[in-house]
Amino acid sequence: MKQSNQKETNRITRTFEGLRERGEKALITFITAGDPDLHTTRELIFAIERAGADIIELGIPFSDPMADGPTIQASSERAIRAGTHLTDVLALVKEVRKKSEIPIVLFGYYNPVFKFGLKRFARGVKAAGADGVLIVDLPAEEAGELKDELDREGVDLIFLLTPTSTEERIRLISGKASGFIYYISVTGVTGARKGLSGKVHGYVKRVKRFTDLPVGVGFGISSPAQAKEACRHADGVIVGSAIVNLIAKRGPDILKEVGAFVSGLKRGITHK
Repeated sequence: MKQSNQKETNRITRTFEGLRERGEKALITFITAGDPDLHTTRELIFAIERAGADIIELGIPFSDPMADGPTIQASSERAIRAGTHLTDVLALVKEVRKKSEIPIVLFGYYNPVFKFGLKRFARGVKAAGADGVLIVDLPAEEAGELKDELDREGVDLIFLLTPTSTEERIRLISGKASGFIYYISVTGVTGARKGLSGKVHGYVKRVKRFTDLPVGVGFGISSPAQAKEACRHADGVIVGSAIVNLIAKRGPDILKEVGAFVSGLKRGITHK
């Protein structure tokens, strides 16, 4: 049985609804806050939005990002060296909200959130104007306290599913998630890969048996062709490492380069 657990309409829900009405899929992009610095992150968000991204995942830098491959690990290290803390990430979102209504999901690990304080974090996320939270290393079974705090603030808590997730686990997460479900297309850590598993369609179909939430596919997607293939089956595609690789080069035209890449991804999933 499918579970319907959307809260009142927020930016994430409105975005997916609008895309569905137009027969389109969501492009969700990841960058790390503070890489290479907070000012550039702010400008990157605006450039990525102009290029056609529908939702931004904004990484909270962490010293031990165990679910991430070398590319995003390095971006987190650069952001930490630049002095980026959780309070800076929230302040950045608040600054972005003066000019943009693009949905923002804060993507991170539990240690900084726990240290910050769950109630304080949830209130800070809401006050800043972020729409969702994804905590990579927080199992659904242990997420009750954070979920309660985020629910009070009307902030979505997004969970991960993988190719090894059992039906029991899919059912559990479908009952707790809101906003969308992040389906990891491969086993292993983040990082660009040459191809997309041919089994993604079956996995996504299995998840959709248990939820009416949108399903986004991520991990390893690095080209318009891969993004298009993922969106044949899912409601959206999540791209991170390929964008972070461009940022790492720190070229003089970083905004144009990232914007052009994101624009190509959007064309890839939009054109039939």
